[in-house]
Amino acid sequence: MRLQDRAFILLQYLLPQHALTALIYALARIQTRWIKNALIRGFMRLFTVDLSEALITQIDDYKTFNDFFTRALKPTARPIPNDAHSIASPADGTVSECGAIHGQTILQAQLTAKKRTYTLSELLGDDAKALHFIDGSFATIYLAPHNYHRVHMPFAGTLTGIKHIPGRLFSVNRVTAMTVPQLFARNERIICHFTTTAGACAIVFVGALNVGSISIDGCGQITPTRHRKPRAIDLPTNRSLSFALGEQLGHFNMGSTVIVLMPHGQSRFDPHVVAGTNVRMGERIGTLPQTTASDASGAFFMRS
Repeated sequence: MRLQDRAFILLQYLLPQHALTALIYALARIQTRWIKNALIRGFMRLFTVDLSEALITQIDDYKTFNDFFTRALKPTARPIPNDAHSIASPADGTVSECGAIHGQTILQAQLTAKKRTYTLSELLGDDAKALHFIDGSFATIYLAPHNYHRVHMPFAGTLTGIKHIPGRLFSVNRVTAMTVPQLFARNERIICHFTTTAGACAIVFVGALNVGSISIDGCGQITPTRHRKPRAIDLPTNRSLSFALGEQLGHFNMGSTVIVLMPHGQSRFDPHVVAGTNVRMGERIGTLPQTTASDASGAFFMRS
């Protein structure tokens, strides 16, 4: 590992992660025009952000930096498959890892001489829920700062539960994935459980440094709690619990990672969807079974 990478990892352990994230949270919501515009312009230069597909294309029209960061796209920017059996990418991003879940073990990163892994129980914080995904399939998608940061349904399903698990706020880039043990099972996360035509599925929003707030449609913002204990989030009562393929599920207030979990034998991912693949929300990345579960083969899911 390079010296600068070692220094970066050490800094991750030494930083007051939640205090720094709280500061960024406050800065991102400043409405003073010249401050928020300066933040947006600086960010756009640093990360080469393209607003041509955004619903709002003028930075003056964003109320805060967070409004800009969580910007909506034009309705025609991301076509959704019209085939109900398609699996669509839930987000713009890059596939970090994907493939089969071996028993309970999920691949975090493939190193030259070894692998970093974590388990379903560690990720979900629930041994019973983990049983749904034994020998299933997964996809981890990393959302870079310049990406569109809203998360959409990769399949149609009914929301059955939401769980908030407090944790650390390590960065979630490639360096930390290769270095920090159980990274995604240690960071703050929101887990959304669904019933679908393929059975039980889950979408996990993983928090990271500067990502201390995640919004789920109908539930509002979910932020770290003082007591730092796992908790169930009440299901929304102001909207249907049934989500269509491609429908918005939520968004990151700043960026991070999405993990999709599928049960055994209930998904077939397209051959081009591999680690390192860039994906866009709505593009087809695989298929669900059209007849019986035995017709489908397990594989992986997508990027962020």
